[in-house]
Amino acid sequence: MRHHIFLFACTIALLASSSLVSAEVVKHSFHNDTDSIPEPEKQDDGVLKDLDIEGNIDYGLNATGLTSKDFGGIYADKPLALIRPAGADDVARVIRQALHSPTLTVAARGNGHSINGQAMAKHGLVIDMKSMSDNNRIDVNKTSMYADVGGGALWADVLKSCVAHGVAPKSWTDYLELTVGGTLSNAGVSGQAFRYGPQTSTVTELEVVTGNGEKTVCSNSQNSELFFSVLGGLGQFGIITRARVLLQTAPDMVRWIRVVYREFDEFTHDAELLVMSQESFNYVEGFVFVNSDDPVNGWPSVPLDSKQSFDPTHLPKKTGPVLYCLEVALHYSNNPDHHPSTSTVNMVVEKLLGRLRFIKHLRFEIDLTYMKFLLRVKHVEQAARDSGIWDTPHPWLNMFVSKRDIAAFNRIVFQNILKDGVNGPMLTYPLLRSKWDNRSSVVLPQGEIFYLVALLRFSHAHPKESETKQMVAQNQEILQTCINKGFDFKLYLPHYESTVEWKKHFGDQWGRFVERKSQFDPKAVLAPGQKIFTRNRQL
Repeated sequence: MRHHIFLFACTIALLASSSLVSAEVVKHSFHNDTDSIPEPEKQDDGVLKDLDIEGNIDYGLNATGLTSKDFGGIYADKPLALIRPAGADDVARVIRQALHSPTLTVAARGNGHSINGQAMAKHGLVIDMKSMSDNNRIDVNKTSMYADVGGGALWADVLKSCVAHGVAPKSWTDYLELTVGGTLSNAGVSGQAFRYGPQTSTVTELEVVTGNGEKTVCSNSQNSELFFSVLGGLGQFGIITRARVLLQTAPDMVRWIRVVYREFDEFTHDAELLVMSQESFNYVEGFVFVNSDDPVNGWPSVPLDSKQSFDPTHLPKKTGPVLYCLEVALHYSNNPDHHPSTSTVNMVVEKLLGRLRFIKHLRFEIDLTYMKFLLRVKHVEQAARDSGIWDTPHPWLNMFVSKRDIAAFNRIVFQNILKDGVNGPMLTYPLLRSKWDNRSSVVLPQGEIFYLVALLRFSHAHPKESETKQMVAQNQEILQTCINKGFDFKLYLPHYESTVEWKKHFGDQWGRFVERKSQFDPKAVLAPGQKIFTRNRQL
């Protein structure tokens, strides 16, 4: 695949974690010198001397320096120590020990793909969830169609273990190098969410260590308040150490298709038709791209492999500054018992596409294995690392916008503010509110249909600080415009600086959120990087 296809794939990937916030301008600060952070208080150091765990505690500069950064590359907060627990009991011991200090906090770190320091703990303890030995166990139960997996396990490893048994989880994120506990603490969204809901809607049981230091098994029927608190709870109520994930039969192959639209209303009409229909594709996403030959932002970002090319002569006259691409996928099997045939797959695809109003000659498709489709981002991640853009700052803006306001958002934001692109994908596609359980801690815009909007910006290999600040400023302009216009939206992958802002985010669900915090983490030990609650503040 071409290099720009890699850029598209790797950036859409990290939509995995889906937390939600409300409408306020995000405040950013650029912290690059972690060595300037003052030493932790002696009392916290003393508390750790009495900590007895099977794993290990690392005070080394390499360990604490690593955990003071994240994928976003904008914030840095150096912890007191990195904890590598042997299992859930160690996690519980760490939290109970932290409770003996008036200031010590604890953050769970998965694979470091947070954007705004959400998994950091300044002068606190960062738990490396990937180091837990329990994560090596992925127990697949084909009879009952579920898998028990560790909270620090990567979704890529879950996929490989499950597919070896002919099964797979129902709902995914685009990028699978994320931990199970990390995405469930947010939501976990991809092109399957219109059918199965986010990943938080496809788990039936959790093992959680609460902010009280208690290891608890919870589900819809057992300790249900904790269960729904933790799902989408931004790590505020407990650390997920095990999850029971629902499975389905895994297909062998995928027909991956992209079609192009000139008009936004036709694009949204067709996308909504697909997500609302009983007979549809297995995956539905979409994105906005620039109407130019720009290799990253424009026409070349649409074809699916190097043998395909975008011919702009097929575009209608008087097209606008941006165009729209609907991306879909159909699963099928090569199992001899099912007697599949290419003609059958073609017939289903043509039937589904026949209802749509895309530009007929701007259609791209390829067939690939189910594994390759789901791991499409991992295959190209290394190219990003080699080019140097993987480790540069990523000032992404992710949000949910109500159907009511998405057309106005398109006119004001996509067609004007972002008419030259964002040096990466601009995703937008519809989701269904009824697929989300309102008992979880996630909050959404009003209405049955709302749109994910993700501006997945990449910097150049050696960006100047001014370049990153300019991207952040444009994000702030977009948010302020949405606020001024009264759009109904929630930020995605949130970062706020004050309780007041979080209160606006949660709205009438704020009281429930605070009550859950007072029950499961009353001293506000957990997830300080979210900046929702302050340690030991009376709730």
